[in-house]
Amino acid sequence: MNLKKTLVAAILAAGAAATPAFADVGVSIGIGIPVAPPPMVYEPVPPPPAYGYVWAPGYWAWNYNRYIWVRGRYVYGRPGYAWAPDRWEEHGGRWHHVSGNWQREEHGRGHGHGHGH
Repeated sequence: MNLKKTLVAAILAAGAAATPAFADVGVSIGIGIPVAPPPMVYEPVPPPPAYGYVWAPGYWAWNYNRYIWVRGRYVYGRPGYAWAPDRWEEHGGRWHHVSGNWQREEHGRGHGHGHGH
């Protein structure tokens, strides 16, 4: 299923890259945190509650003076969009949270998922 491959690729790209392809979106914490978030926590993905739901992976959230893990959850999918997970980006030695959000799928920017050229 191409949509599933696209979503998995989007999740992996957002989690692996410091500056993923999802620019100009999301909400970030303005002040920034001087301490990097801990490594991601592996969570097994449960079966979807119904057709059309997309897995939004867990992430570290800042709670007053420490990071807390927010468990992954299912969100209802949007045709033509992929879920860009919550992530932390470092700018000038401080970490800023960018909220998960929907990104329009970019067809033709495939990374070896059956595209010809």
